[in-house]
Parts: sequence; structure tokens; C-alpha cells
Amino acid sequence: MNLSRVGGFDAQLRAEAREIFHNALARSSVESAFRRSVICEGDRLLINGRQYDLCSYKALSVVSMGKAASSMLSALENAVGRSLDGVTSSSTLPSSALARPMCFRGGHPKPNEESQAAAVAMLDHVKRAGPKSLVIYLISGGGSSMVETPIDDTISLKDISETYDVLVHSGAPIAEINAVRKHLSAIKGGKLAVASTAGTQISLLISDVPDGMLDALASGPTMPDATTVSDCLSIYRKYDLSAKLPSSVGRLFHLAKLEEAPKSGHRAFRNSQWYPLVSNASVVQAAKEEAEKLGFVAVVDNSCDDWDYADAANYLFDRIKTLSRQAKRVCLISGGEVTVRLDRKVEGIGGRNQHLALYFATKIQCSPIAILSAGTDGIDGNSSATGAVTDGSTVARAKAAGFDVDNYLASYNSNPLLVALGDAMVTGPTGNNLRDLRIILSASPST
Repeated sequence: MNLSRVGGFDAQLRAEAREIFHNALARSSVESAFRRSVICEGDRLLINGRQYDLCSYKALSVVSMGKAASSMLSALENAVGRSLDGVTSSSTLPSSALARPMCFRGGHPKPNEESQAAAVAMLDHVKRAGPKSLVIYLISGGGSSMVETPIDDTISLKDISETYDVLVHSGAPIAEINAVRKHLSAIKGGKLAVASTAGTQISLLISDVPDGMLDALASGPTMPDATTVSDCLSIYRKYDLSAKLPSSVGRLFHLAKLEEAPKSGHRAFRNSQWYPLVSNASVVQAAKEEAEKLGFVAVVDNSCDDWDYADAANYLFDRIKTLSRQAKRVCLISGGEVTVRLDRKVEGIGGRNQHLALYFATKIQCSPIAILSAGTDGIDGNSSATGAVTDGSTVARAKAAGFDVDNYLASYNSNPLLVALGDAMVTGPTGNNLRDLRIILSASPST
């Protein structure tokens, strides 16, 4: 049985949703962002129009971290026309890794031993930079776990890893999770920049955090910290973390031993600049334009960013129903992330995007509506998929094949069902990380 089509439902909307997603992602690639914003003419380096004279520095080096670290490093080297020394930590190694001993494969979503080795190497590297050097930081989402070493010697890497696990399962949004991470880390929350002796520090950012919250990107290793110890204590109480955190970490909260991270005005930031090159807003706008090319009336609504997945799905369902009464072909685009509060005893395979898409499918049964929900990094939760695209036939196709959708939702095990139906999306790691994208299409039967 062809499970991608049952009962006369056409797969056109699902195909169009995929086309919009892939084209928008291609237009928002790291490579295209660097071509637009980073130009090197001889010894003149131009970043967003600001000039840096490379001849005025005795040394130029790079510190790169996150899911886009390798592609950012490659794009920067293409721009300047030569290989660059430095330290890199990513989920994939750069193509020229054999020539670079300071490349690490950091862990995600929890730090591993290479994450800690990378953090130590980066701190040592920038401490030795010297006042007549230029350090360029290439920062992208995922850097929080791929580069990590604890602030306190009594906290082990295992303790930090367990803390990450607790935070992720708490249901807290990424900004709150990163606020805590900053105050437990020796490198996050601006501490990498503070450790540096470089005369000039430049940060190029591929953002997977909400606009206006760039210091949350990779937990802000080179930026002044806008969060406070008071924020961390509030998060600690809000999510009832006292009995869940490892004792070494819980002790810092219980005894109020956390220290403030460096704030704006610290001397380390006087010769620092930060340049966002591409963000979720970029891929959302590209998706809107791609949808319009296909004849959809496209509307952007990011209201449900950081909402619970069910609240977000219900809101988007109501919005697409309203919009579908106003035009025959409508595309509702929603950027950002949703949260799924997991039962830690459940070990299903999936991620927030697949879970939302499957839940949404239960609301649009027999309707000419399709939803695509996917991560721009190519990874959704603990699965090999980046997300899923479901439509009004998904539940019917599942039932016809003997699957109980409610059971898969209850066990947070969306991926096996979506794979069986042909509704899962697999891209592999994209070398980018711009948060998630949801594309909801509605077309009247006559179109």
C-alpha cells in the first residue's frame, strides 16, 4: 500500500511545502550569508561594510563553534583566500581537519569530553593571542553543548551533562536554559571574550535564538550577559529543580554561590564587535517569498515562538482556518521553536517538530491542509529526521495501515510512524542552524 496517498488525497500540498522549505533554506545558507556580508579585497576585510586592515594585525586567528562551525570556517576562508589557524568545535569536522589538530567533535545536546577539551583549548588560545592580534569568533547554535567547561572545580563534566538533561526536560525555553548554562560555565556569558588578550575581537553570528536575544546564542561566550543570578534563581524555583540537579550544581543554587557574568561596559567589550549574518527572520522571509512564487497568499505569524507545542498547534490551526476563508491558496509561516515537556521515563524516537506535525494532523483530518514543521539544522530530537510534513490524510493513512496515532503521540514516538507513512523529512545535517520553520498550506478543493 502506498501510505503517502489514501482516499483520493493529493500529495501536492506536501510536495509544495517541501519545495518552499528547501528553497528557503538554500537562500539562507551560511555560504550565501558570507558572500553578502564578508568581503576581502587584498588586506581590506569588509564585514557588513565596516573595514578592518589586516596588515595592522600581527596575527589573525579563528575560534569557531556550533552546528554551523565547519561551514562558517569554510566560508570565511573562501572570503579571505587562505587557511586560518585557531580552534573549532562542531558536530562535524571541517574538510581540512587533518591539517588542523585543534578541531573537536563536541557533543550535542549534551557536552562530551571533546566539548570540554575544546573549551580549554579556546580559552588557552585567546589568552595567548596578544594585543596586536585579531580574533574572529564564528558562533552558531549548538555551541552551548559543543564547548563547555564548568565554572567550579567541584562540578564534573558528568554533572554538567546531567544538568543539561534536567534543563531540557524541564520544559524551559532555550533563553532560560542558556541563562543557567552561562552561570555554570567558565566560557559562556562573555567569559571567553574576557579571557582574551586580543586587541580586536569580532563575532560573526549564525543565529538560532529569538531576535533581540543574541547573547543567548551558544550562551553568549563573547557577548555581555543580559541575564542575572537573580534570573537563574527564579528559573531554579519556577521549574522546581532543587531535587533534580546533581548535588554539586544544586549546592551553588542552595548556597547562593553563583557569580554574575560580565556585563556591558566591561573592558573586554571595548574593542569587540558582533555581526549577525543570518537568523530565523531570514529563512522566514525567504519562505514567504517562495510561497508567493507558487501562488499562495503568504502570511507570517511568529506569535507562538517558545509556546507549548499543543498551544502552538491549536493557535496555528485557528489561524489557517480563518485565512482559508479569505483566499483559495494560503500559506501561513511561523518561525521559532515550540516546547515539548517530556516524561523522562518515556524513550520514544522523535523531536518537537515531528511531534507537533503529528498532533496537527489529528486536527486537520479530511481537510485540504498540510503542515511542515522542521529544524533548519537537519536534526529533530533524537531521530535522524529534521521534521515532518503531514496533511488531512495522515491519520486516515495511519489507520489504514493499522497504526494508532494517539499511542504514538502519548509515547513521544512520532518518528517511526511518520517514517512508515512517508511523512518524515530527512535532510541530514545542513551545516546551518536558524531555529525551526513551520509552513502551513491550505488550498480549496477546486484549485
